[in-house]
Amino acid sequence: MPPSVTYVDPFFRYSVTTLYHFTDKRNLQAIRGAGGLYSLQKLNENGISVPFPGGNKLSQEEDVKKGLHRFVHLCFKSNHPMEHVAREKKHIGETVFLQVKHDVLELPGVMYSPGVANKSGMPVHTLEEAKKNQLIDFEILFTYQDWRHPAVQDRRLQAEKCEILVPDYIPLGFIRNFPNG
Repeated sequence: MPPSVTYVDPFFRYSVTTLYHFTDKRNLQAIRGAGGLYSLQKLNENGISVPFPGGNKLSQEEDVKKGLHRFVHLCFKSNHPMEHVAREKKHIGETVFLQVKHDVLELPGVMYSPGVANKSGMPVHTLEEAKKNQLIDFEILFTYQDWRHPAVQDRRLQAEKCEILVPDYIPLGFIRNFPNG
């Protein structure tokens, strides 16, 4: 009789305790006033204005087309290629990476995208589907790699683009490092 295989959730195996959301430091007061992070849809429904949104009009339109405006976008590392783009294009100034407790992964309807979610042709999966089919490259994100190899660099860059999508709203209580700003 073959030995039984015990499933270990990769978030636990790789000690993923924190996810990240980047924003302009000047948005912190609005986030505090709203009581957390809201999806674009919930911001609009509640008449909440974000002074310095990370996405431009085109990005927001693409989110709406794909139904991604219903989600708060998170990443695995305190760097994300889109943060760099938003800073370079002057959509945001001084960046703050808010540390979001991994407990948000337990909220219903959390999704995963293996790249920038609103990019044309980019698939979106349920989180369970992503874990079951090993779509998240935890190894490259959370273990030591020899960064001198171009293939490793390419793999890491692709993995850093992935997004965790949380429906509607992330309350302030889920944010570990919310500053006094």
